[in-house]
Amino acid sequence: MWKRLNLSRFLLAVLLTIGSFGTGIAGFMVIEDFSLADAFYMTMITISTVGFGELHPLSPGGRLFVSFYIFFNLLVVAYLLSVLTTYIFDGELRNMFNMLRNDQEIRGFKDHVIVCGFGRNGSKAYHELRASGAKVVIVEQDETLLKAASESHDGTILAVFGDATADDTLRAAGVARARALITALPKDADNVFVALTARELNPAIKIIARASLKTSEHKLLRAGADSVVMPDEIGGSHMANLVMRPEVIRFLDMISGLGPHKLRLEEMRPEELRYEWRARSIRELDIRSRTGATVIGLKHHDGELQVSPSADTVPVPGDVLLFLGTDEQINALVKLFRA
Repeated sequence: MWKRLNLSRFLLAVLLTIGSFGTGIAGFMVIEDFSLADAFYMTMITISTVGFGELHPLSPGGRLFVSFYIFFNLLVVAYLLSVLTTYIFDGELRNMFNMLRNDQEIRGFKDHVIVCGFGRNGSKAYHELRASGAKVVIVEQDETLLKAASESHDGTILAVFGDATADDTLRAAGVARARALITALPKDADNVFVALTARELNPAIKIIARASLKTSEHKLLRAGADSVVMPDEIGGSHMANLVMRPEVIRFLDMISGLGPHKLRLEEMRPEELRYEWRARSIRELDIRSRTGATVIGLKHHDGELQVSPSADTVPVPGDVLLFLGTDEQINALVKLFRA
């Protein structure tokens, strides 16, 4: 918690101040044989440099002690003032309150998504998830990156500052209540560790991991990742297909939201349908004429994926219907059919 709140410098300044105060009291009691009350008084006026007179004339050893003690306290006070100035005027105090407020809000989250790493891949995943209406918590240890991202989004990004490989950091992000975790850290070894830790803290969570090397894929799967994405490999395949199958890639770009005419994918389970639409065939649902969206697939409860299912197919509980359409068509579909 001290590291997440960035209070290490403040704690050091407080400890130095307490240590200096104790050193002064002990020095006056040992060297000048002052009582505890007199030593406390002499320490206070020495630290505060108010210039009051001495209670008793100091011995040569006492004057030497006070000389070094004043110089040491000047350094301690200068450091304490610099720390306080940083916290008050440079926004550190505001960041602390924002972090505590975020932690309080995250405690109320359930079925949210955690994104570890806010680099190119992590930030892209965040924006896609937010566009789909998901609740997202970012885990990032680069404070500058988080600050810039928060400022660009008017402070609406909920983030946990810390090392994603640490148990406490993932707990602060609500990993035990999350439905999915995306780990997009630069190093594959860190992603393996995050997957392993998240799986231990929440056995039911869905984990999507980024990998740079092909050899890391099997390690991530063994560590508990459900799926592994290799951006470099996908990028190379994408460029090759732009040469060989350009129109197919343009269509895929539309689905992924990269093209000028964006399409959107949606999924819905039969048990999520309104009561009057349940136990009906795809033909009876007549989704295309009612909303403009198209049924492109049906994943059966046994895991089999059927592309362009027959119109006479009746979805049963456990199946998943896959739809394709524009934002307007998908919104109409959800409004009309989802309970």
